[in-house]
Amino acid sequence: MTEQRVAEAAGGTILFDAARTPQVDSLWFSPAHWSERDALRSQAGGRGGVAVIETPAGEAVLRHYRRGGMVARIFGDRYLFTGWRRTRSVREFRLLAELERRGLPVSPPLASRYVRYWLRYSADLITLRIPEAATLAERLNDGAFNATLAGKVGELIARFHREGAWHADLNAHNILVNPQGLYLIDFDRGRLRRPSAHWRRANLARLKRSLIKVGARDAGGDTFDAELWPALIDHYERSLKG
Repeated sequence: MTEQRVAEAAGGTILFDAARTPQVDSLWFSPAHWSERDALRSQAGGRGGVAVIETPAGEAVLRHYRRGGMVARIFGDRYLFTGWRRTRSVREFRLLAELERRGLPVSPPLASRYVRYWLRYSADLITLRIPEAATLAERLNDGAFNATLAGKVGELIARFHREGAWHADLNAHNILVNPQGLYLIDFDRGRLRRPSAHWRRANLARLKRSLIKVGARDAGGDTFDAELWPALIDHYERSLKG
């Protein structure tokens, strides 16, 4: 169970799970801080600015929120501040905490932060890292995306949909696979919604486009449309009904 605590930091606020770590300060959100302590395991650029760090609470993923598309050229990593509870980092932290409380397989939230810049803010989130995990896209490229795995993906999504959990960017990179099972990560802009066939279908359609984009049809010829996607949908629908 997450024990949410709030700590004031320079220019903003930190929200953290006191059940996993008794204290978090602003340095936790600096990759350079972890690098100086030989605790920066890897760092990737791109829109997210993701770093894998070794914290006192365990190996974790530090993600800096950045905008995508044309608007990023204007605002970069700044968002309009409309209250601390509505910042992207706080909302994602609290959503992940609620999903974890419901027993759903997510990356547990460790800490979040926002920093005010007058009417705007920047934000960061730290989640515990899922061990020994590969993305669904990586499994597909390795030739491991078969009907069995497709069915497990369908069951995974149905578990979240039964709880009303809507993922804003359901794609092959945000589904993780490890020896223990499957996980759904990156719930930025996600939320809990009332049950609706409309948004559920849209979620699945987004995943299908993503799988096709990363080569699901190219890798298996007609197999994706004839076997893999039908297996995913069949397990999804059966699991959704409970």
